[in-house]
Amino acid sequence: VQLQASGGGLVQAGGSLRLSCAASGGTFSDYAMAWFRQAPGKEREFVAAISQGGSTTAYADSVKGRFTISRDNAKNTLFLQMNSLKPEDTAVYYCARSGLYGTSRQVRDNPQYWGQGTLVTVSS
Repeated sequence: VQLQASGGGLVQAGGSLRLSCAASGGTFSDYAMAWFRQAPGKEREFVAAISQGGSTTAYADSVKGRFTISRDNAKNTLFLQMNSLKPEDTAVYYCARSGLYGTSRQVRDNPQYWGQGTLVTVSS
């Protein structure tokens, strides 16, 4: 299993970024997926999750209405569209995968595989 996150960078407050996570190993559509983040000096926290087919999504309150999680099962890729970014969104962002046939709740509570992170820095 490989989860390769990309798309991070430096952006001004109010700006946008789109993160991607390319997955390999297994059938992508058999797994729920999620994004987590870890800010400097803080614990890793849940950001967003999506079901196998993409019909069910869940968000942390801190990003609701600003971030959108989506997936392209034909391209084995997970996305996180981040709008109206704030300095407090600065963190390393990680994609994660559930166990086989896992739900969005399960990947939120107990992710089974992690990708390497991509750094997002939001300047004020």
